[in-house]
Amino acid sequence: MWYLCMFFHRLLDYRKAEVESLAQLFLDDNDKWSSLEWRLPLHHHPDSPFHYVDLPSEDVARNIANRSILVKGIYEIWGEGCSYEELEECIRSYPDERKLPYLEPGTTFKITVDSFGKVISFQDQNDRIQRFTYIPFKGQVNLKNPDHKFWVMETDDYGSSNGLPPVDGRRIFFGREVGGADRSLLPTYQLKSRNYLGPTAMDAEMAFLMANQALATPGKLVYDPFVGTGSILVAAAHFGAMTMGADIDIRVVRDGRGPDCNVWSNFKQYGLPMPVGLLRADNNLPPWRPGLKEIFDAIICDPPYGVRAGGRKSGGRKLLKGTVDPYTVPDDKRTDHIPSTGAYSLVECVHDLLDLAARMLIMGGRLVFFYPVLREDDHVENHFPEHPCFKRIATSEQILSSRYSRVLLTMVKISPYTLEIAEAARIKHIDFRENHLKWLEDGNLHSAVFSPDPQLTATGDSKLSKEPKPKYRGKYV
Repeated sequence: MWYLCMFFHRLLDYRKAEVESLAQLFLDDNDKWSSLEWRLPLHHHPDSPFHYVDLPSEDVARNIANRSILVKGIYEIWGEGCSYEELEECIRSYPDERKLPYLEPGTTFKITVDSFGKVISFQDQNDRIQRFTYIPFKGQVNLKNPDHKFWVMETDDYGSSNGLPPVDGRRIFFGREVGGADRSLLPTYQLKSRNYLGPTAMDAEMAFLMANQALATPGKLVYDPFVGTGSILVAAAHFGAMTMGADIDIRVVRDGRGPDCNVWSNFKQYGLPMPVGLLRADNNLPPWRPGLKEIFDAIICDPPYGVRAGGRKSGGRKLLKGTVDPYTVPDDKRTDHIPSTGAYSLVECVHDLLDLAARMLIMGGRLVFFYPVLREDDHVENHFPEHPCFKRIATSEQILSSRYSRVLLTMVKISPYTLEIAEAARIKHIDFRENHLKWLEDGNLHSAVFSPDPQLTATGDSKLSKEPKPKYRGKYV
């Protein structure tokens, strides 16, 4: 059945990917498909917040809407039109067997007027509600806790003059709310009230999106190999998943800023289950015993790619260059010992991450991680890392500056890890390293992002000559 999905106007690339991931979570095995079927309402731009989506049942639609972060609501549409007269005709022709169960005596209801791209005054909202007297409601109005919620949603033919996705004609929808997102958890988990924070702590909204992409649910084990202060694992734990993390900096995972200000205290702050374990571990030299594999249901992380924090691996400069030989730390100095580390390029970091995920994820498990992109690059799709064990199912871009964006990659494991696949992955890695952007190997993303553009410096033009995506009002769209 077709439902109208109304999104919040933010993180546009992430919206459909989140719904499709949640559909895989709530659909029965017999009903699952690779991607949902979508269609746009009449006159609407692809970036519009309104999209029709085909879902097999109302329960699935409700579960998706209630779990989602970016879905404002999912509605069973009783009618739509370019005017209230056309809308009335559609509502009257909607099958009675679909309408009557929600109009019965003894039920309560509420009608809400909403709009996109304009503000409707309180008096105009009441005038619009009075137009629906032809619907035979037999129940009582309840504005606080109604049994059934009905929505009137309007868009206007404002073209492209107000910084929003263009709409060629006015459109009005009337429908029954099936489910809606609970955005109240975002202020609850906002970073400014978090007990323990670091410079790369993941924003709460993005962390919940990543947890949804990874299908975090009770009984699943989620791992973050770059755990930091645990922001991503906090979101996964909120949805009931068991969590486990690792970081190369022992001071972060062991000490924090004291006994009451550390990674563990972040989970305690929200009453969440504590992580199964927090390890001091190097993504380049994973600590797992030989033969151990396929224990994680999902791996979610934000690898260090050198903008706010650079990657580090064990060894130190002298050890990595062979100037000094490997050494053993004496037992009496191990407690306070902080291992030396050296630079860890992004291309090596991502290769190790894919190898770890190929070994340790169960079949069908998901790898969700951020990957940086320079926006002036042509053929960006060809620069994404690949692995024979994985199929990339979602690519969502967030623009962070005029030159740089980060892309959330969601991959699903489709093949078991074998020696043959490991060799094929090594060859892919060599090709990736030799034929893709130079800053991946050199770790110069920070310089590439923040240094002046030579072309712009030469021409004196203060704007990029290439703008691959439309700009809309708002900070995060």
